[in-house]
Amino acid sequence: MIERISTSRRRMLGWLGIGASMPVIAACGSSPAEARNYPISYSEAEWRKRLTKNEFYILREAGTERPYTSPLNTEKRKGTFVCAGCGNALYSSATKYDSRTGWPSFWKALPGAVGTSTDYKIGYPRTEVHCADCGGHLGHIFNDGPKPTGKRHCINGVAMDFRPG
Repeated sequence: MIERISTSRRRMLGWLGIGASMPVIAACGSSPAEARNYPISYSEAEWRKRLTKNEFYILREAGTERPYTSPLNTEKRKGTFVCAGCGNALYSSATKYDSRTGWPSFWKALPGAVGTSTDYKIGYPRTEVHCADCGGHLGHIFNDGPKPTGKRHCINGVAMDFRPG
């Protein structure tokens, strides 16, 4: 069964013929999160003014950054990872770990910080994770993480900022 295969995003992209040498990984498509109401909401034009081109691509168009390109992947200081779109506190550095996938990974989000939905954009169901305050696409959650949760929140670094603690 496809949903039981435990693999990294990088390996999956390789199976699909999308190599890491490509300049940009294709967008996942529009996020189901965009259709919901969130406490923080702007028009597309306003989001484009507030965000960089890459942030808009990831947060508002559900894109994916190239693996190993985010400085947040190697961030080891104590602090909080916040949404680059609205500043909502998402993840504590205490739950960050090196998943060796090329994206910042966490085994748990801060309480009430994120929401999830199911996407089928690459042909099978995945759990998409988005900011609970603005609905921005952050990444996906997989069931191959460490204890105590067994979850891997595989998050685009472009979708976050880091605030040292």
